[in-house]
Amino acid sequence: MSILVTGGAGYIGAHVVRALGRAGLDSVVVDDLSSGHREFVDPDVPFLDLNVLQGEQLVERLADHSIDAVIHLAAFKYAGVSVERPLHTWSQNVVGTLSLLEAMAQLDVGAIVFSSSAAVYGTPDVPLVTEQTVTSPQSPYGESKLVGEWMIRDQAVASGLRHTSLRYFNVVGSGEPDLYDSSPHNLFPLVIRALTQGQQPKIFGDDYATPDGTCVRDYVHVADLALAHVSAVRRLLEGADVEPVYNLGSGDGVSVREIMDSVAKATGIDFSPQVLGRRRGDPARIVASGELAARDLDWKMRHTLDDMVASAWQARPAG
Repeated sequence: MSILVTGGAGYIGAHVVRALGRAGLDSVVVDDLSSGHREFVDPDVPFLDLNVLQGEQLVERLADHSIDAVIHLAAFKYAGVSVERPLHTWSQNVVGTLSLLEAMAQLDVGAIVFSSSAAVYGTPDVPLVTEQTVTSPQSPYGESKLVGEWMIRDQAVASGLRHTSLRYFNVVGSGEPDLYDSSPHNLFPLVIRALTQGQQPKIFGDDYATPDGTCVRDYVHVADLALAHVSAVRRLLEGADVEPVYNLGSGDGVSVREIMDSVAKATGIDFSPQVLGRRRGDPARIVASGELAARDLDWKMRHTLDDMVASAWQARPAG
């Protein structure tokens, strides 16, 4: 039994692959290394240097592996950049998912866990986002993830495909000393990069209607997230009931200021972040409930904010 992990050389994907291995499940990784790292994948794990858009090659090269389910993480994930590159985003995320579903149909693979996003909600006007919160994506990235959910849903109606989509917010930390977030856009690597270069990390706005005036967001540890993917794919393979969508939320957010304080404690660097004006479109607070995932996927916050920050700092790349 093998699980195909698309994007398995990425920050989240590599954690998922290792979590699968610890659970006794074999993986096959597909990744074009556009943002992933070959060294993140153990040499013993079969690795295919492919983009999911390469459907014919995907079918041909996966035919030699016994694939029972797919965890689909491969995507262009930068919401802000997607506004500037909408066609690229739609090609990678929508056409890529379509290509993968076609390959799965040809290979008779009947289960998929889809990496969706909280970006499908846009800027919700509720204090706690649930799976019933209205979806209203505000970027091509968020739109592409919602369309991916729809395509998988429709294929399930047509073919009996077993599926679930996991919507998550800000994924941080490290569960392995050699796996790190190399994103040029995410908060944690931006803060770490600034400190290692002797610069001041930035806070955008400190006059929001929140306890300390800075934005409150939902942050989850990548190792906890990886375990939820393992649980989800196991339930699909066992034929257990699953919801079509789960939020992997903390139920309680943390502020940007709290993150800065935790970074100072973890690094031992005494710094004062530079406070700039608000960024257009940044809501004061976005936090999600993880109750459904806790019920079905053993989802829980096993790591504190300090754990998240300290593990990210310890795993930072040299230089």
